[in-house]
Amino acid sequence: MAEKKNILTAEEREALEREYRDLIDVQRPDVIEKLQLARSQGDLSENADYDAARDRQAQIEGRILQIENILNNAISAEEVENARGKGISIGDTVTIFDQSLEEEIKIKVVGSIGGDPMAEIATVSNESPIGKALLGHEVGDVVRVESEEPYEVEIRAYGRK
Repeated sequence: MAEKKNILTAEEREALEREYRDLIDVQRPDVIEKLQLARSQGDLSENADYDAARDRQAQIEGRILQIENILNNAISAEEVENARGKGISIGDTVTIFDQSLEEEIKIKVVGSIGGDPMAEIATVSNESPIGKALLGHEVGDVVRVESEEPYEVEIRAYGRK
């Protein structure tokens, strides 16, 4: 079965690559040094430092594999945008008017792994209900967001910011 492609903006790709380099160049050597130090202390069966270092090593190696998988199965948001054509696309910051809340909200549509609703400008994945609803639409469109409790938003503005 073919793996699902991860859509990444240039910023998301750069952030993952920075994290990957940090894990490989800084964190992995650090945890290896801690393991060697803990081993030198003798009996490993009751060595809390050794256990902690092994746990951290497993976390680092797991994240390295996860990032490699994401990057190996990635497609750029720009490629998707070029294929789609007009309207809101991944990487755009969108100002919407939520008709149920009667308030204007600014969000950024990002790739499949980049959603962070707690960011200064909330980021939503292109696979989230609001992300799916917005893609391809233009200013003035009213779109229905299919969620547990569907709602409508009006697109007020969008662009790269």
